[in-house]
Amino acid sequence: MKAIEIKNLSKSFGKKKVLNDISLSIDRGRIVGLLGKNGMGKSTLIKIINDLLTPDSGEVLVYGKSVGVESKLRISYLPERCALDKGMTVKKVIKFYSDFYGNFDSSKAMKLLHDLDLDAEQKISKMSKGMQEKLQLALVLSREADIYILDEPLGGVDPATRDYILDTILSNFKEGATVIISTHIISDIERILDNVVFIHKGEIILTSDTDELRSSENASIDEIFRRTFRC
Repeated sequence: MKAIEIKNLSKSFGKKKVLNDISLSIDRGRIVGLLGKNGMGKSTLIKIINDLLTPDSGEVLVYGKSVGVESKLRISYLPERCALDKGMTVKKVIKFYSDFYGNFDSSKAMKLLHDLDLDAEQKISKMSKGMQEKLQLALVLSREADIYILDEPLGGVDPATRDYILDTILSNFKEGATVIISTHIISDIERILDNVVFIHKGEIILTSDTDELRSSENASIDEIFRRTFRC
């Protein structure tokens, strides 16, 4: 059974077609890069998978079942923008997550806070954007989920911190889980990807195993991405 199956998915906002008849299968246990320039439909697709938006047509199956309450229990989602109550301290957020999610590991969250050099007593409102993103990542990775979906996890951190964040992702998600990382920052992230999906103007234009793609094109994923989208 596939971790995620997307069948003939379309979504418009007003007259603007954001996703156009997308079909895609994602195997369990893979790290998949959902790659495309900004505004090409990545976040919309992710929100539909997380049952935060309703498609105009088509369907999404998570382990063979339509998205809903059960899929939300299996998916740990990192949104592109900070969705935390900025009036809370880090410690209170961890308590909130522990009460809300039955699969949340508070001790793991506290370890990740230490590893990411975050202060449990600090208010979120006093944290930089990069620190807030590190906190959200720690919270997401502290759930024992089957699927982790990370929307632009490197967008608010400096280049020197990106490798550290990627290594944190690699060493902390549940063994055997599927990881989907949406990003337009390819060069830093391609080393951890098993598969890539290129999305452009609401359509999937390429899906491939990363090693096979690099071999067939004799180029890095970043080079292929830049050539494909003329970056």
